[in-house]
This record gives sequence, C-alpha cells and structure tokens, in this order.
Amino acid sequence: MSQYYSGKRTRNIYDPRSRDPFKLSRSRLERFIECPMCFYLDRRLGVDRPPGFPFTLNSAVDALLKKEFDIYREKGEPHPLITKYNVNAKPIPHKDLDTWRQNFKGIEYHHKPTNLIITGAIDDLWQNSKGEYIVVDYKATAKAERIDALDEEWHEGYKRQMEIYQWLLRQNGYPVSNTGYFVYCNGDTARETFDARLEFELTLIPHEGDASWVDQTIYDAHKCLNSDTIPELTPDCDYCAYIIAVNGVIKKK
Repeated sequence: MSQYYSGKRTRNIYDPRSRDPFKLSRSRLERFIECPMCFYLDRRLGVDRPPGFPFTLNSAVDALLKKEFDIYREKGEPHPLITKYNVNAKPIPHKDLDTWRQNFKGIEYHHKPTNLIITGAIDDLWQNSKGEYIVVDYKATAKAERIDALDEEWHEGYKRQMEIYQWLLRQNGYPVSNTGYFVYCNGDTARETFDARLEFELTLIPHEGDASWVDQTIYDAHKCLNSDTIPELTPDCDYCAYIIAVNGVIKKK
C-alpha cells in the first residue's frame, strides 16, 4: 500500500443515526459542489480521493505574508499594498484570529437545522472605517501575464471560498463587508538567473461576495449524507472519469 494513501478511513465518517454535531469543512462543502459522489464516498463511506502532493512553496508564501501583514497589524497601520490600491482598510487584531487561521480549527458555526458544524480557516482579516470586517485570502502562482482579475472558470471556487468565510463571520455575529480581497502573488519567471531568489508581483483583487447560496448547499450536502444511495458519477470530475476508465478496462478482462 502506498505511504501516501491508506485506503478506507474509519474516523470522521458521517453516521445518519448519530445525534452528535458533525464537522464539515469549507473544502468538503466545495467538494460536494464539485462532485457529490466523491463527497459521499469520503464523508459517508470513508474513502477519500488520493491526496495530492503539498504545495510547500505556496505554504511558505502564505506564512511570510501573514508575518508581514501582522507587522502592520501591530502598528495599527495599512500595509503598503492597501495604500497603493487606495483601499479604506487596515489589518485588524482580533483575539480569535490565530485560531481562525489554523487548519482543522478555523472559524466555525453550528448550523442547527442540519446539525452540521461548518468550518473554514481564513488567511487574513482587515477592517474598514465603518467597522466592517474584510475577508482577505492569499493566492500564489507563477504566470507570464499580470493577474488583475479572477476571470477563469476555476476561479469560481476561489470566490465561493471567500463567500463561505464571509458567511461564517456573519453567522458569528460580526459585521462583514461584501467586498473581500485576494492578495495575489505572481512569481516572476522572466528573470535571466535564479540567484537563489524568487521575486513576486503582488496585486490586490476585490471580490463582491454573495453568500446566498451557502445555506441551500448545506441543506443539499446534508441530504446527500443522509441518503443510502451513492450519487451518480459526475461527468466532468477527473476522479469519476478515472473510475469510469478503470471499470471499462476491468470489464473487458
């Protein structure tokens, strides 16, 4: 058995008979949107998708950005990127920010109608002059073109990610701005030499969040988990396509 994939899981599996609240992360709710079958296999039957390799460079950028914005948080001043884009905001301290940033903890809300605890780990939290909290998410990549907009189809997942964070903060009683921001770090690959240094261009991309879809998605995911029928394969899911291809080959044997 591969050291990276251990097969069927026996913990954190949804049991329709249990009365205990069940934690469902933002990423798993996104998986339900992508593919109900993969979601069901994972949370109900304990068979997760094979994991990808960790993006350690992205994690390093994330950690360094948090340290950098925390410097301005302690000063009570806006970061130069905020000033450059004329955004009325600054990084704000909060007693729970360190917890909200942690994977497997994050900010959470008990959705009582479904008894699901929805969780999500944010990257940063700013505040405007109205006292509204602003959700900020860090992204890192390396592309030849400048990144000024989230206009690719796969960016829709990024937008939903921010909207769930906005929803979670609101459910916890915080005033939240509809406008969130992506701090996008684009690695420069046009330099002639590496010189043990990777330089990034930072852009700040606003997003007007609309979290009206979240509640219904939670209800739909809950209904899926309570069903005794495995959802059908999703045609545009790469994992489902792999299952179809494997089954096709096996049937020919």
